[in-house]
Amino acid sequence: MVENTKVVADERAPRASLLWLVAPFVVLAAALWWLVAADPLAGFNNGAPPVENLTVERTILDQDGLRLLVRGGGSEAMHIAQVQVDAAYWQFEQTPPGPIERAGTAWISVPFPWVLGEAHNVTLVTNTGATFEHEIPVAIATPVATSGALASQALLGAFVGILPVAIGLMFYPALRGAGPWMMSFLLAMTIGLLGFLLIDTIEEALEFAAASAPLFQGSAMVILAAAAAFLILMAISRRERRPSGLALATYIALGIGLHNLGEGLAIGAAFAAGAAGLGTFLVMGFTLHNITEGIAIAAPILKTRPPLSRFAALALLAGGPAVLGIWLGSLAYAPHWSALALAIGAGAILQVIVEVSAALTRANEERLAGLLTTPVLAGAGSGVAFMYLTAMLVKI
Repeated sequence: MVENTKVVADERAPRASLLWLVAPFVVLAAALWWLVAADPLAGFNNGAPPVENLTVERTILDQDGLRLLVRGGGSEAMHIAQVQVDAAYWQFEQTPPGPIERAGTAWISVPFPWVLGEAHNVTLVTNTGATFEHEIPVAIATPVATSGALASQALLGAFVGILPVAIGLMFYPALRGAGPWMMSFLLAMTIGLLGFLLIDTIEEALEFAAASAPLFQGSAMVILAAAAAFLILMAISRRERRPSGLALATYIALGIGLHNLGEGLAIGAAFAAGAAGLGTFLVMGFTLHNITEGIAIAAPILKTRPPLSRFAALALLAGGPAVLGIWLGSLAYAPHWSALALAIGAGAILQVIVEVSAALTRANEERLAGLLTTPVLAGAGSGVAFMYLTAMLVKI
């Protein structure tokens, strides 16, 4: 009898746990239903218009005029009543029509005869009288996805992404005979250049986050995405043991590749918006700026002999994302996606910095004091200095 009672109690325990798990959701649903049905906030309505926010995420200029992709972020649905371009009212078409819900998007098409190379100012007016400004700094036709355009962008991406990494990897045979002093110098130089890339990536991510819709909480998104990327990659890299050799080189290439993805997004977005034109000197600056990345990838594998195919794979992993970034940036740009990509890249770079620092401590018999030796300090300083000086060539 006692045993039967115990069995019944054991069967009831999971049911009771399930009931207590469901109960909070039932109470929450009931509270939300009452909030909508009773509308207790009506007593606070003093006739003031709802809070409105509108963000322009993408601008397209073509032979039909201009089109804007806008995202609503107000407390209630928004109605766009009028559109001004250069202080003149223009007829417009909204797709889809009707109110723009919170977090919803719509295309605003205006048959405005924009002028190549000139600046234009667009003002969106809602039915409450609120206005939202959007500036087109330099009007140029938005790139379209033709085979010729994609090929040209791929060539540019390869030149600023893949080629410099490959050139840096070509130093591998000359560096194979490096002694302990030079090995510490090269690994520390990797930490220095990655440290510069980390700061630069976070700065760019926050700039894109500031241009995104407020509902994405740009700064918080950047910090959380970077932290998540760092923790996930650390967990993956430490599944068996601390990475070294080819595994560490692969993580370095991945971190650099994610950074180059964000860099490509910025280049593509600048092309699409007419905010920048890449001249020959600027492309040369990007190439010189990124050569050290290949040396950093080669540093952990100087004591091994990987096949040539591995070098090609590492160059593609580190530089190939620049091609993808330029394509996406010129054809489907949105500031929050750029901020997210750069934030993930920042987290990956931080993970690589930790792993390379761990490799240096292992080389110095697990002593943290090994990070304060002359070759380490000289290498870290050289990496930061080279990246800073060559970055002057590419900042516009």
